[in-house]
Amino acid sequence: MGAPALLMGRDRKTSVIRLEPGAQFHTHRGTIAHDDLIGLRWGTRVSTHLGHPLMLLRPSTDDIVRNLERSTQIIYPKDAGYILMKLSIAPGCRVVEAGTGSGGLTLVLANAVRPTGRVTSYDIRSDRQELARSNLEEVGLADWVTFKNCDIADGIEECELNAMFLDLPNPWDYLFQAHSALAGGGFFGSILPTANQVINLVAALETADFGLVEVEELMLRPYQTASARSRPKDRLKPHTGYLVFARRLIPSGE
Repeated sequence: MGAPALLMGRDRKTSVIRLEPGAQFHTHRGTIAHDDLIGLRWGTRVSTHLGHPLMLLRPSTDDIVRNLERSTQIIYPKDAGYILMKLSIAPGCRVVEAGTGSGGLTLVLANAVRPTGRVTSYDIRSDRQELARSNLEEVGLADWVTFKNCDIADGIEECELNAMFLDLPNPWDYLFQAHSALAGGGFFGSILPTANQVINLVAALETADFGLVEVEELMLRPYQTASARSRPKDRLKPHTGYLVFARRLIPSGE
């Protein structure tokens, strides 16, 4: 497969494509052959056959996640980048996530742990995992991910993990499995949409040999970038979820 590329028009609408010989990119403002793009330097200005200007750019991880095909809500870049830092995800890390969804966070984790690390993603929905697998294959990151179509309630096969992230509505029900799979001091994280769920999870963490429990919410305020009218954008989405983090403690006698 070819390299992923970002095409952006003057209206800032973007598309992430996989450059393939013989293929074409179609838009309501014209088409452009992939053969005319392959080999060009990133940042080159190109045009569709109708003369509509586009910029050819290397896509950022943010671009790729925002353009994913999805069947579920994804963890957006403003949260995903912070999750990487809080869980100390770096090349070589071994990470488990539960709740694959459409693969937004899976992609971010895989990009961070390569070339020597591994992400294992659990989900009980095979259709969602197939979409996530397709999304990662599309951007060349599937080689760093193992997909497991099973319920973590039945146990997590991996052990001595660096980190675990649960994107599930009831993560408190799986703290035993998480604790068993994490290395001593390992990083735990979860995202939840409501305060009621956060209270349940924090209460469970306090009695399950986890410490350094933190609850945080990130706000992102984008601005108009035109110099003549610099101001906050009219439409804001401040709340995407509550982030809960903790560290795995070793019980007395272990």
